Amino acid sequence: MDIDIGFWLSLALLVTVAIWVIDKVFKLKQKGGRVEGAVETSNSLISVFFVVLVIRSFIVEPFTIPSGSMLPTLQVHDFILVNKFAYGLRLPVTNTKIVETGEPQRGDVLVFKFPENRSQNFIKRVVGLPGDTVQVKDNVVTVNGEPIQRELVREWEGSGAWRRQYVEQLGDSRHLIWQEGKINPFTGRKLPQSRTQGEWQVPEDAYFVMGDNRDNSNDSRFWGIVPEELVVGEAFLIWMHWEPIFSIPSFSRNGAIDKVEAN
Repeated sequence: MDIDIGFWLSLALLVTVAIWVIDKVFKLKQKGGRVEGAVETSNSLISVFFVVLVIRSFIVEPFTIPSGSMLPTLQVHDFILVNKFAYGLRLPVTNTKIVETGEPQRGDVLVFKFPENRSQNFIKRVVGLPGDTVQVKDNVVTVNGEPIQRELVREWEGSGAWRRQYVEQLGDSRHLIWQEGKINPFTGRKLPQSRTQGEWQVPEDAYFVMGDNRDNSNDSRFWGIVPEELVVGEAFLIWMHWEPIFSIPSFSRNGAIDKVEAN
């Protein structure tokens, strides 16, 4: 999720404002021709760029999904909308919170700046809140000693591999997750893909996050917690799916992100 149009919007706004200022100082309109046309066009675009920049910075921002770490909830090349007002009004660039509007809850689909590279945006699901103890053992996730509720709804086997699909209840969110692994060709035993286990204490003003594709997600199990200061917003809507090569946009997946469809 490293595509960020904010820089280009800001640059476009600066250019149009600069043209407007130069016009006021040097009266470029009086020269006529192409210069006058360029000035008029830039003046008309100032308000458009400004409104779009304000909406994107404070209210809602579009992102695309670059990887399968949130499958089956989010597919690669899904276009989503992120509510940037859900967890507080924040200043652009610094991401400093200036107005409190809410806090992330268990089960929220969270967009945040990657702690190890803040120029990248990541998307994962909130599992642990400040003060929680999260444990992962034998593919079971527990929070404060209580296993997360889940129900097996589908299972696949083939070509020496297996996958299980669960409906998981995390807070108010009811969503699908995947777990997968290999099958021992000699014993037929199902081996988990990920053997990552451990226990984590979530500090204040931080969150523990995991991908819904549990065995194929680079998340808090590997690099730690998400500080509150890196929170961007809550993903809430899929509005388009578009494969990048020789395809047209599809709107068949449009809808709220946590709608459970266990097919």
